[in-house]
Amino acid sequence: MAPIPKSIGDFVVLPLSIPALPSYPKAVIHHIYVRKNAPKNPTPDDERSLFVTNVPIDSTEAHLRALFVSLVGAGRFESIAFEDEKTGAAQTPAIQPGQAARLSALSKKRKRDEAEEEEAQEEEAARLLETWSRPLRRSGSTAVALMADEKSADLVLKAITKLHKTKKYPVWGEGVSDKVPAMGSAWLRSHNQMAYPDKVDVQSAVDAFFTVFNRREKEAAEMAKRLRNEPDEDGFVTVTRGGRNGPAGKAEAEEARQKMVAKQDKKKSELTNFYRFQLRERKKAEQAELLKKFDEDRKKVAAMREKRGKFRPEA
Repeated sequence: MAPIPKSIGDFVVLPLSIPALPSYPKAVIHHIYVRKNAPKNPTPDDERSLFVTNVPIDSTEAHLRALFVSLVGAGRFESIAFEDEKTGAAQTPAIQPGQAARLSALSKKRKRDEAEEEEAQEEEAARLLETWSRPLRRSGSTAVALMADEKSADLVLKAITKLHKTKKYPVWGEGVSDKVPAMGSAWLRSHNQMAYPDKVDVQSAVDAFFTVFNRREKEAAEMAKRLRNEPDEDGFVTVTRGGRNGPAGKAEAEEARQKMVAKQDKKKSELTNFYRFQLRERKKAEQAELLKKFDEDRKKVAAMREKRGKFRPEA
């Protein structure tokens, strides 16, 4: 068996011991790769965050918490954000109406305290009912682990490096069996039950969804009404539809202005290219004319030389 490398590029290699299962009665070694988090858009927590890739498909927060506790002790690990959770792959439909999505960037005031908490509760109630007691991750998926501080993140990387000397690899899932739902047949049985929820619960989720949807649509309509006839930075109001009775909102006016500027830039570019084409053609014509004159002069010189060769002065 080839030795396990300590690092690959910027990643340190963390071997995990996967215990034998009834479905596969053989212990195996699984490798995950860890490095300091360095996203394209930096955040204040990057220094104390770790980017983890190739996490096992049955990973949960309890699994990762137990893993980091085995490496650096308790109190160092804060939270984990898996790839599907970061990209918003949850089973939640878009509650944002089209008009509200266009005008959300223009809102300068947000409700606070009780009103904001009430909205959060409504949105939580509008989520679709879960059909799995425990999610499975995509093979080779990633996660970002948030540690207590930058020192904790550095200690994790050092602890992983030391593992290659001791060869005592952490056992995956050790100590979390009572904290997460079981996999296997029990997991499938629970899915079969959750896939057919009570009609009352489904109706409640649907009602909550439309409550949130209608509220946002109403807020968007009121915002559009307030923004009507509001001039842009140049002091103009662009009407794109509705005429005098329904002038466009600021977002629609800005969209129309951008389209007009893009159209003018395109026209200007085409005109510039046209003049360049004319310039090239004119240069080609001038060059052809020079070559023609040169050829004519060359023929005249040749004729003069030929005539001079035949000339014989009288003795």
